[in-house]
Amino acid sequence: MTEYQGNLRADDRTFGIVVSRFNDLITRRLLEGAHDALLRHGAADEDIEVAWVPGAWEIPVALRRLAKTGRFDALIALGAVIRGATPHFDFVSGQASAGIQTVATETGIPVAMGLLTTDTVEQAVERAGSKAGNKGWEAAVSAVEMADLMERIGNDADR
Repeated sequence: MTEYQGNLRADDRTFGIVVSRFNDLITRRLLEGAHDALLRHGAADEDIEVAWVPGAWEIPVALRRLAKTGRFDALIALGAVIRGATPHFDFVSGQASAGIQTVATETGIPVAMGLLTTDTVEQAVERAGSKAGNKGWEAAVSAVEMADLMERIGNDADR
């Protein structure tokens, strides 16, 4: 039996991060967490590229463009959609999440999900570096592991 597992090794790997400016009080903290995690796991600062987009809705198209460049071993999506008084939350969070997953499956490049979908600002703050940890950090660690796993599996799977 052959088993594959990714290691938390970011050295000699390149990472692209797409961050939503909407709710930037939250998303900047997610980015700080992701950046810190990548550096602590061995990534070089010059091997990390960040693209800012207006909101969560725009994250998938920027991810796709980054994926198509062929420069990245993994991508990270960071955003915060906070429920309001209208159904807008449901449309944006659902479609942004689906679009993020579509980029990963269609391009074969791992895309780590760091898109917060919360009911309140307080819940978002908790997930961006306080009581519930930093989901940007967690997304970056997932990206590191998946980049290593994809290398271990090899390119034969794409044939």
